[in-house]
Amino acid sequence: MSLDLLGAGRHAEHVFDVVRGGFVEGGSNEVVARSWQRCLDEYLLHPDRPRELRALSADQLSQRLERMAALLDCARHEMSTLFQQLADDESAVVLTDTDGVILHMVASPAFTAEVALMGLRPGVVWSETEAGTNGMGTCLAAACPVSVRREDHFYTQFTGLTCSAVPIHDPSGEMAAVLDVSSRSSLMQQHLLVLLGMTARMIENRLIDQCFRHAHPLHFHSRPEFVYTLHEGRLAVDDDGRVLAANRSALFQLGLDSVAEVRSRRLEDIFQTTVDDLLQRSLLSSYHPVVTYRARASHRFFAVMRRPAGEAGPGTLLVPGAGVGALSSPGPGRPLQRTPSARAPSAPPHEAAPSPTMADPRLARNLAIARRVIARRTPVLLCGETGAGKEVFARAVHDGSPAAAGAFVAINCASLPESLIEAELFGYRAGAFTGAQKAGRRGKVLQADGGTLFLDEIGDMPLELQARLLRVLEERQVTPLGAEETLSVDFQLLSASHRDLAALVEQGRFREDLYYRLAGVEPQLPPLRERADRADLIRHLLAAEGGPGTRLTLQAEQLLMSHPWPGNVRQLRHVLRSACALADGEPVGLEHLPSLMRGRSGVPEAVPASLPTSVSVALCVVAMPDEIAALPAPILPEEIETAAELDAETEAAIARLNPILANERQVLLRLLEHHRWNVSNVAKALDVSRNTLYRKLHKLHIRISHPG
Repeated sequence: MSLDLLGAGRHAEHVFDVVRGGFVEGGSNEVVARSWQRCLDEYLLHPDRPRELRALSADQLSQRLERMAALLDCARHEMSTLFQQLADDESAVVLTDTDGVILHMVASPAFTAEVALMGLRPGVVWSETEAGTNGMGTCLAAACPVSVRREDHFYTQFTGLTCSAVPIHDPSGEMAAVLDVSSRSSLMQQHLLVLLGMTARMIENRLIDQCFRHAHPLHFHSRPEFVYTLHEGRLAVDDDGRVLAANRSALFQLGLDSVAEVRSRRLEDIFQTTVDDLLQRSLLSSYHPVVTYRARASHRFFAVMRRPAGEAGPGTLLVPGAGVGALSSPGPGRPLQRTPSARAPSAPPHEAAPSPTMADPRLARNLAIARRVIARRTPVLLCGETGAGKEVFARAVHDGSPAAAGAFVAINCASLPESLIEAELFGYRAGAFTGAQKAGRRGKVLQADGGTLFLDEIGDMPLELQARLLRVLEERQVTPLGAEETLSVDFQLLSASHRDLAALVEQGRFREDLYYRLAGVEPQLPPLRERADRADLIRHLLAAEGGPGTRLTLQAEQLLMSHPWPGNVRQLRHVLRSACALADGEPVGLEHLPSLMRGRSGVPEAVPASLPTSVSVALCVVAMPDEIAALPAPILPEEIETAAELDAETEAAIARLNPILANERQVLLRLLEHHRWNVSNVAKALDVSRNTLYRKLHKLHIRISHPG
């Protein structure tokens, strides 16, 4: 007997032994063992006697591809991105329908030819009934993610492959397809399952966007940093507030079991808001997440709603589907496109009104200059500190330019891997690798044709790519990767950097010719601490984060106006978002701005200078949680022996102090209730350590009697 036959015989014996000898319920290989049992008892298969895998005719496959066109359109790009991330020439990314028919594959040409001999090609059926235990078929049968390692396959002939597969669900929540990676390499299966799960989520989100283009997309999460990521909840809502679709993350966060449950509800039944309110607040916040609450509950979420992608009017914002990784996950600082419109701007660029958040005279003057020069095809290079609002400014320039009806295409040169930035900018031709999109992929430069291309953080672009970008800017022609033909493009050019590009040129880290090509004019965006419209901007962002009725106490407003804001507008938005969450509908006061008070050595202006030292210290404790450990305990009524021992000044100071301490105590009690008395979560919400929080609770006489 040959070694191959000996190995085959041993594999078959192992399959029979496991099935007939029984297997451990809940064991690590239970999914595989149950599949082997089905293969033997239900399908009457034999490990060493494989059936010839059934293949559809060309017409049958064509009909399936047509029926699955929407899902395929959403999946092709994500599959290509996943294949590039794997960087494994001996692997294939495979998509099947719910019958196990392979619809699409992405693989290297050599591996495609090799695995085609065993039936791994479009049109072949890989259900368990045909191919035994395998990644695609077993995922369909078990309706869950599976890993099928080499010896886990039922048929001996497939034991040279390792497979991982996850289900893909349609907007109704039903399984619509399976996404699989099959490989000869010893890839880490758990790592693969994570990547596959992320890719499946993106395909599902794309499918919701495509099927409900005329609905309002709503993005939400209990943590603001997860909005616009793979973890976000996604709803599609019609004009009347009726929920049409939801992704799996939305169901999980809302505590619902099925899409049918959420489809039977209106937006007001889920959150304490309406379509009009959420649209308005999202617009005011420049589409950064705003606070909302569950209906009839105090659980807080952060949400953004947009106009339907199907509306083609000017200013309609589209969220393009994002691939796994940093390429195109939409969000602040990420690519957003505007739908082209035939309508021209209603006024010449120099007459367009400035944004309500750009009332600062210096900023408004720079905006007018930038709009005027870009209308004459002169490039604009925006300079300013990180967080100063360069992309917001760039959008305002675009909106007041002759190209306002075209797309505004932004790309952050610092956030893309060097290996992918060229494909993102210039695209690639069809057939660049097996399974690529039929028409190839249009890069960002081509997407900006007729509109505006915004290159953010241009100072971080690799030197070798700068030369190619320079040629595109000079010739206004693009050659996609792998293509020979060139395509003409016409766009306005805006770029931005927080770095000193002239200094980078002197250091040899930035091409001099590219610098002069970008720097037609160089508006300097003032930092927030120098802006004359700080008060208006604070009120504007406060309304966006907390709602139109949210207000500041006098002390809080003074503190916000006097803060140096090293993080600029981005920091201001984050501080106000946190403050509105802590205030929970009450006026925002000093106690809701702990991050601004941290490290301040003096007493807030609202504290009279004549207060006794012990009382002043207590007031500082309210605003400076990180410094609590170094301070004496605040004065509480039960700690004062007799009122007769105090002079009149101290008595008056105590009378002023106690309401503040009582308010702080109530804030902490509300936070503890909100977080179910989990001290770790409350400490994270306040941005302090657990020890600091415990000391504060002790000094405010709050006893932790709940677990956690």
